Amino acid sequence: MMAVRQATLSWQLWLLGVLVGVREAQGSVGVRVSPDCGVFLYQAHPPAGLQHPTLRYICQRLRGQPRYLTLYDPLDRIPVYSAYTFKPSDGLKRADVPWMFEPQLSGVSDLGEMQPFPQEEVHRRFEDGQAVLEDYSNTVGFERGQLNPDLHQADPDDKAATYTLTNVVPQVWEFSSGPWSQQENRVRQRLNNYCRGSAYIVTGVTTSGLAIRRRGSARVAVPTYLWSAYCCPRYDHNAPLAERSKLPVFASLGLNQRDSHVSELTITDLQDFLKRVTFVSRHFQIFQEDCLTPPSSLR
Repeated sequence: MMAVRQATLSWQLWLLGVLVGVREAQGSVGVRVSPDCGVFLYQAHPPAGLQHPTLRYICQRLRGQPRYLTLYDPLDRIPVYSAYTFKPSDGLKRADVPWMFEPQLSGVSDLGEMQPFPQEEVHRRFEDGQAVLEDYSNTVGFERGQLNPDLHQADPDDKAATYTLTNVVPQVWEFSSGPWSQQENRVRQRLNNYCRGSAYIVTGVTTSGLAIRRRGSARVAVPTYLWSAYCCPRYDHNAPLAERSKLPVFASLGLNQRDSHVSELTITDLQDFLKRVTFVSRHFQIFQEDCLTPPSSLR
């Protein structure tokens, strides 16, 4: 009983901090990148060739501070990608915060940042333009997979901010907990050890029509592929050759299925693949100049 009371008090104090931070937050959802979220993008440029009238940029804020950027699809109710700066991390996950939603997507509030889901069943007030907890409650074989994973963050509030459904896609459990999780850790270790400045990561999805259904309606698109790319302009040139060959920029791609695997590939190969299988334009580019110029590396 004492443990339950302590956990409840911890959650209440955390929620109070969220609400205090909300008072100072500004609008964070729109068709353009909020200026204070440009810091999460290499040279302040979002991936080119992904613009579409229905997509919305979310400057993901918590406690009054921007934490990362998401390009969100209110029709599919999943993020197209999340873009963030990697923080050297021990890889531990934070599980003591509630799942959150973005009130501005559904017009239920003008508060400029994510908020915890209400404990009572009132999700239908804001489920028109985003996923809600009920969408994931009866799914078989899927889990809520973060595009910006908390194990790539270090600050407790940065970790907490990854627990919003606007940063989540349905991932096949065996793929999420197996190959994809292993690749997230592989990238974490590589950047921990050999990146000597800011590392920018963009992680996204492709879809092909499959969706989680609820009450007879398609609710949340299920990704076909997950992809990710990082850009570390300043890196250690004395790194082992196997690691140095994957710097300053490299990418990952995996099929969201059981018994799948994750491939590492060049940024060019990933972009060429995405041009073939999804709606990006022929000018699609994840990082400005593919993160290859200007040459700024630690030797």
